[in-house]
Parts: sequence; C-alpha cells; structure tokens
Amino acid sequence: MSRLRSRGFTLLEVLVALAILAVCMAAISRAASSGINHVEAMRERTLADWVAQNRMALHTAQSDWLPVATQNGEEMQAGQRFLWREEVSGTPNPTMRRLVVSVYAAGAPDQALRQMSMYLAQYAR
Repeated sequence: MSRLRSRGFTLLEVLVALAILAVCMAAISRAASSGINHVEAMRERTLADWVAQNRMALHTAQSDWLPVATQNGEEMQAGQRFLWREEVSGTPNPTMRRLVVSVYAAGAPDQALRQMSMYLAQYAR
C-alpha cells in the first residue's frame, strides 16, 4: 500500500509564521506612530519659534526700551494658542538690556518649547 503524502504546511508552521508576521507588523506600526508624533512635535516647536520671533520683531520695529521686568501674554499661531514670557534684565552697559522670550504650549506652561534672546539698545534721540 502506498501512501500518498500531502504536501503543504502544518498547522504549527502556519501559526509560527503568523506570530512572526504579527511581531513585524507591530514594530512597523510603532515606528510609523513614532514618526507621526515626531512630526507633530516639530510643527509645534516651529510655531513656537515663530511666536518668539514675532515678539522680538515687534520690539525691534517699535525701537522699544523696555523696563527691567517680566511680562506674560498669549498669542495665536496657526490656530494654536501659545503662552509667552518676556524677561528683561539689565546689562553692565546702561544703554543696553537683555530680552529673553520663552514660549510655552497652552497645555504645558512648565516646559518651554522655544527660548530666544536678544539685546535692546537705547539710542539718543
């Protein structure tokens, strides 16, 4: 009696292949999700950068001579609300002041997304 041997995969081989495929798909999904989160974080930091640059450009355009103090405010950028803080401090040169602008996400006011600094000069008029 000759037996015909079936050719194909056993159930165990199919299950092992599916398990390997599931692990690979989970890794790919996680990598894609991480990339998307990274892009969103970079978008938020770029918008925060624009808020800081806008604050500095405003003071430059107005030739402001700000008092030594701290100011807080908020600004909308691309439909997103950001909080900003401007810290003005003196320098050894009495005709110059240092301005530091820190920008925060509205939902996380304890961690700065962007911090920029510049010097303001007082000109004789």
